[in-house]
Amino acid sequence: MIHTSNYKPKVIPIFADLDPVEIDRVQELTAAISLNRDKIEEVGRVGILDWRKMAPGVGVTLRQLEYGSMDFWRKLANSSNAVNTIEFTDFKSSAVDIAGYKTDDDGTFLGTVYYPMLRLAGLGLAIGDPDALIERSFTLNGEDEKMLQGTNKFLCFKRSSISAGANQTVSLSAPTPVADPDNSGKYLFRVTRSRAGATTELTHGTQWSYDGAGNLTINGTSNSGDLIRVWYSAGSYMSNETVFLKNDVDVAGIQADCVSIFLETTNQVYRLQTVGIDSTFDRLDVREIGNKHVVARGIRDITNRVTLGRILEDYDVEEVLRGKAGTDYPIIDIRELSDELSLTIKIYEDNTKTNFKIGYKFRDLAPVGIDDGTPVNDYVSKGVTLEGESAFITNQSSLL
Repeated sequence: MIHTSNYKPKVIPIFADLDPVEIDRVQELTAAISLNRDKIEEVGRVGILDWRKMAPGVGVTLRQLEYGSMDFWRKLANSSNAVNTIEFTDFKSSAVDIAGYKTDDDGTFLGTVYYPMLRLAGLGLAIGDPDALIERSFTLNGEDEKMLQGTNKFLCFKRSSISAGANQTVSLSAPTPVADPDNSGKYLFRVTRSRAGATTELTHGTQWSYDGAGNLTINGTSNSGDLIRVWYSAGSYMSNETVFLKNDVDVAGIQADCVSIFLETTNQVYRLQTVGIDSTFDRLDVREIGNKHVVARGIRDITNRVTLGRILEDYDVEEVLRGKAGTDYPIIDIRELSDELSLTIKIYEDNTKTNFKIGYKFRDLAPVGIDDGTPVNDYVSKGVTLEGESAFITNQSSLL
């Protein structure tokens, strides 16, 4: 059996020159897979004629403790390690692989579950109560799952800089790729080239070839500084590398008392009991006739839904929504509530709030719902839901 302590998750950005990294502080990682097969029948026949196999649907859900790091956000957006701010629109064309390296209770490495070419379809941030640990959540969509075992049990990744000139060769060794048993002559999952800051996937047979003996040839003319990245499976892991590096530098998790929340920049919201962020991306991932793979990735629309729940003590929040912050405005009419509001979530390392870690800002919000709660023998509660489509994440407090 495989205990979750022996399941080592890693993320590999595809369209950026970034190395794979472990996914830290994961609480749950699940996949829901639909094989999308339709039975074919015909008039005059009893039973099934055949099955039509369409592209599978793979939905990966990941839940992670908030620990104040931008690292996973950068990988999801295929952004440089130097990037300090990520707009939600940066996820439009990005894609990642997620791999889980599995070892059983006896210490025997069994294999790797590999979800290639995943695109972010939604994300969330949840603060369940004033004592809760803050949690992030992610939903990613793809079409494939590969279960690697035996002679192909390790997912491997190589990165190499090549020289200028025609038909440059990249040596793949320690370990060398092992052939795909289902596809004769195929050894590599993917080859990409990074040139002048842009990363593209190269086409097998035209832009690259592999001789089956450790020699990858990049066809055509290469430029000085071109970076080649290669994905493949083998019976052992890369030499001098570790499958999973423990992160003992960042905090284990951040609690609700380490957060400050503001409406319209300067108006801090008090008495909050719950905060929920639910962002969904209306994706358009394009396929084409004659090709089983997604060839272009995009997002039609983004919906950010923010829910704030609090114990009712005053109407400070409603005054902000009305555009009358701090005025004790005598009548707050829900028909007159403002739109184009902003909400800022500032997260610190601890509750002294001296060391800022990460922040989320949601812009152009409009109130779309209000909940009034008056339960017997309890305190009156009030909740508000706001909706918008513009947001960003940053580790620079000054940008909030």
